[in-house]
Amino acid sequence: MSEQPIRIAVIGGSGLYQMPGLQHIRELEVKTPFGPPSDHIITGSLGGVPVAFLPRHGRGHVFSPSEVPYRANIFALKSLGVERIISVSACGSLREDYAPGHIVVPDQLFDHTKLRPERSFFEGGLVVHVGVDQPFCPDTSQMLAESTTSTGAVVHRGGAFITIEGPRFSTKAESNVYRAWNMSLVGMTTSPEAQLAREAEVCYAVMAHVTDYDVWHHSEEPVTVEKVIHTLNANLDIAQRAIAALVPVLAAAERACACQHALADAIITDRAKVPAEVVTRLKPIIGKYFS
Repeated sequence: MSEQPIRIAVIGGSGLYQMPGLQHIRELEVKTPFGPPSDHIITGSLGGVPVAFLPRHGRGHVFSPSEVPYRANIFALKSLGVERIISVSACGSLREDYAPGHIVVPDQLFDHTKLRPERSFFEGGLVVHVGVDQPFCPDTSQMLAESTTSTGAVVHRGGAFITIEGPRFSTKAESNVYRAWNMSLVGMTTSPEAQLAREAEVCYAVMAHVTDYDVWHHSEEPVTVEKVIHTLNANLDIAQRAIAALVPVLAAAERACACQHALADAIITDRAKVPAEVVTRLKPIIGKYFS
């Protein structure tokens, strides 16, 4: 296979890069200014389209949600040329109609984390105020929802995803507060991953697998690790088939969304005042604005 740029990436569990039809598999060790990513990046070809896969928590699930090297992960993928990221995530439902086993492609995000230092690439003399009124790429989310629906899965479009710190699950009081806030889903990893993708001008969408009703539902058992793993394993085939269907669609689609220009009017620091080492360090992300 001739070398082609890798424009599409999937962040999720290891089963996704063991899918049928994935060829020319390689492991890449990518270094970044923010340290190593969660694991080696797995690259391969689906229907002739190059794809990158990254296990968010590392193989063996060694990083807690607050320890995931989010900046290194997004920077590593960006440096490979990735333009679109599909996040495959487990989540709890805060709505009766979003039942365990269903898949949701959310359209809004609420960051309720408190301890994560890796919220932005921009520091050390460069101030950037990126817009995230639509935190997930609408175009990529639409294509993701359609491809997932084609598998026969129950798919919901839209909803607000609240990211909590973790690694513990919610109390009933917290879960009911999130419901009162009109949140639809609760998880532990979508922030700051989505915001960093926007800073890197990468389209980002979430395939959220509902594993449980969190702890608010009176007729269901509270969420457990066993329940989460069971549902994810049951949905693995859906995720594999959805991604296999989605990849050629993404490859054929031109990016017409605003994600690719997210920094165009967001850099507030006088370009002449930005330290040269910062420009060099962040070249894959800001290079086109400092040529």
